[in-house]
Amino acid sequence: MKSKKHLPLTFYSVAVLLIGACKPTSATAQTTAVTTVSTSVEEKMYRPNFHFTPKKGWMNDPNGMFYANGYYHLFYQHYPDGNKWGPMHWGHAISKDLIKWEEQPIAIYPNKDKFIFSGSAVVDTNNSSGLGTGKTAPIVAIYTLHDMTKEKENKIDVEQQDIAFSNDNGFTWQKFDEGNPVIKNPGIRDFRDPKATWDETHKQWIMVLAAQDRSQFYKSKNLKNWEYISDFGKNIGAHGGVWECPDFFEIKVQGTNETKWVLIQSLNPGGANGGSGTQYFIGDFDGKTFTLDANFTKKVEQEKAVWIDYGKDNYAGVTWNNVPSADGRRLFIGWMSNWDYAQDVPTTVWRSATTIAREIQLVKKGNDYSLVSNPVKEINKYVSKTIKGKNLKGKGKLSIPEAGKIDLTQAIVNFNVKNLKQDTYTFTLSNATGESLSFGLNNSDHYLFLDRSKAGKNDFSEKFASTITKALVDGNQKEGVFKIILDKTSIEIFYNNGEKVITEIFFTNQPFTSLSVSSNEGIELSNIVINQLNIN
Repeated sequence: MKSKKHLPLTFYSVAVLLIGACKPTSATAQTTAVTTVSTSVEEKMYRPNFHFTPKKGWMNDPNGMFYANGYYHLFYQHYPDGNKWGPMHWGHAISKDLIKWEEQPIAIYPNKDKFIFSGSAVVDTNNSSGLGTGKTAPIVAIYTLHDMTKEKENKIDVEQQDIAFSNDNGFTWQKFDEGNPVIKNPGIRDFRDPKATWDETHKQWIMVLAAQDRSQFYKSKNLKNWEYISDFGKNIGAHGGVWECPDFFEIKVQGTNETKWVLIQSLNPGGANGGSGTQYFIGDFDGKTFTLDANFTKKVEQEKAVWIDYGKDNYAGVTWNNVPSADGRRLFIGWMSNWDYAQDVPTTVWRSATTIAREIQLVKKGNDYSLVSNPVKEINKYVSKTIKGKNLKGKGKLSIPEAGKIDLTQAIVNFNVKNLKQDTYTFTLSNATGESLSFGLNNSDHYLFLDRSKAGKNDFSEKFASTITKALVDGNQKEGVFKIILDKTSIEIFYNNGEKVITEIFFTNQPFTSLSVSSNEGIELSNIVINQLNIN
């Protein structure tokens, strides 16, 4: 970047906040009555202990993630001068273990009315771009440049793909102004969020772009000259809103040498339980065309869409590039909010957090492929105390006493529900003021559920707690395995080793201090293990 000055707020009209997708729609930009709290109380009650948040300002999509020289780099859509969506910058944070994050200076700034939207970054190990100047491999960031002047003039070609590069492992950046755009707008209004990666199988750089109602694929030899090769997705999967923030990668099937290709594709609105959400597709890629696996096609037709997370608060998630082959994991992180209410949640200094970093794996049962997601193993380094509970058996409402012995604002709760019957098993987190959050398994109608309607503040949005979140599960289960991560204002539920995931936020007036379970026919809990975390 040539300039690192903050741009004056007066330059931007209020209309900036009224534009749609990978940013707020006009509906989400409207103001609503909000119950506010003091800044000190807000920090104590609502800033997460270990989910990343910027020190101040607005954050949405994670983007540009890569690993280099001992650090995981996380970039994100950021407006440092306000707590609602505004002129987009690339914020920056680093971590050695994906759990404790250190915020860095802003990486890429907008120029005048040209905003820096989502994208990706790759480590150009062989300097195929020619942008490297020394022994350190250049990092090349590919992002969407969004032209607000063109948008105000109601033009179509408001978005193009530009690149910037770094020669110090991603800490300082320079725009490739003399070569931008690397992909011109082909006449598509929503044309953004490039995710580039090295395709080892076909020895090429590939890029997937969101193009309104589909994904488009490009290839390149040097990261600067890109060739369109195919598209995917028209009339396939969920289409309740604009497609955006894609990811595309090859992954091994667990326990085999078989590989498949995965396309992760967010959209807003149209999510599994309302608002924004992220679906995925599994298939094959011949170096040019992505083709859905035949059995996965049947699954999409039956379920309409297959989701990486069924909660309301995991959006625009993508994976890290350049994770060492010795590690071998596919690592993912999402934005822990929803465009239905993200700009109105009751925080003022900052808004939004990321999900916990997760490992994505591809599993195969019979002929059926699916993704499973679980928290990265590094979180276990921060367990400060472990309480193992006795098996619990009974009818009605039962307390899980071990939960009252730890701080539930940073904890991992594990348990198994044994001998499942045609019954509903409801787990309730609660506090002394009567606030509660309920989740569990309806094994009669075969779905997981989460209800945050009584979990503190929800007057800031009619959509925040108006419905109960549901995720269909297999109806032939004999046992349900739960792993729950709690961090002040969030709950992440990983069911049956990550087969189904629900992520949601909440805003209590006091922390939850107890956990209970209720059922009609009786419940059996085993393997109750509660881990206290200490990540401050």
